[in-house]
Amino acid sequence: MAWLLPLSLLVALAVDRLWGEPPAWAHPVVGMGRYLGLFRLTRLPPAAGFIAGALAWLLGAAAVGFIALWLHGWLLIGLRPGDSPLRLVAAAAVLGLLLKPLLAWRMLADEVMAVEAALTESLPAGRARLSRLVSRDTTQLSATEVREAAIETLAENLNDSVIAPLFWFALFGLPGAAVYRFANTADAMWGYRDEREWCGKWAARADDVLSWLPARLTALLLWPPRAQRLWREARRTPSPNSGWPMAAMALRLDRQLAKPGVYRLHAEGQAVRAGDVGEACRIASRAVAVGGVIIAALAGALHA
Repeated sequence: MAWLLPLSLLVALAVDRLWGEPPAWAHPVVGMGRYLGLFRLTRLPPAAGFIAGALAWLLGAAAVGFIALWLHGWLLIGLRPGDSPLRLVAAAAVLGLLLKPLLAWRMLADEVMAVEAALTESLPAGRARLSRLVSRDTTQLSATEVREAAIETLAENLNDSVIAPLFWFALFGLPGAAVYRFANTADAMWGYRDEREWCGKWAARADDVLSWLPARLTALLLWPPRAQRLWREARRTPSPNSGWPMAAMALRLDRQLAKPGVYRLHAEGQAVRAGDVGEACRIASRAVAVGGVIIAALAGALHA
């Protein structure tokens, strides 16, 4: 049954391509967000905030992991290599449907392209659409900066929302993907350097650890030219991980990508212009296809 997890992974990618996201009431990541939103720990002193944030994270991760492990085990219990191919394929299909909400390529690409479409209407429309994707203030951004931010979001979330969940699924099945998505969601909600810093520090560090390998794999899947420069460019960002896919995308497009006052990637490149967002989505789409095949092969080899 070495092909069970690889087939499930490909089913999840196909379902994402064809139908996108499930409704919010059935979406596990929405449920994770609601759990994380229950906590307001920002008024605690640093040590107490760190401990409280860590305990809340561990409780949530344990619950998510247990539910995913139960579903994974319940689905596969009793399966044998000699079972009918129809039964094995059905099990792989159901596992793929359970995996699908833990990754989101189609929604990511659609949202990024919607920023470009809004820019064709007006700059304020583009800024407003971008504000749905990023936490920074978008009200003063130029059209070039809006496009840069959209491409950066695409590259960073190519790892967070697609490659990393698939990577952890290949290693540990549904519990691996589920715990990773919980960690990434917790970092997105708690991992800020403001009054939430100490309460979210555990969440931020956990996401750093779990994203370390997948972020570098994502960068390689983007197949940047001058790959020897990737390490130097990636280090320009404050994050130990997000700079890798963003730098790879900058090099692949031969475009500068910057966050004003924070970093500038591939400063020798040309300025981003109309059409580059669509090209970035096409490059990322190919990376998803190639990455899906590579990670499926990894899953098959690990579970042979």
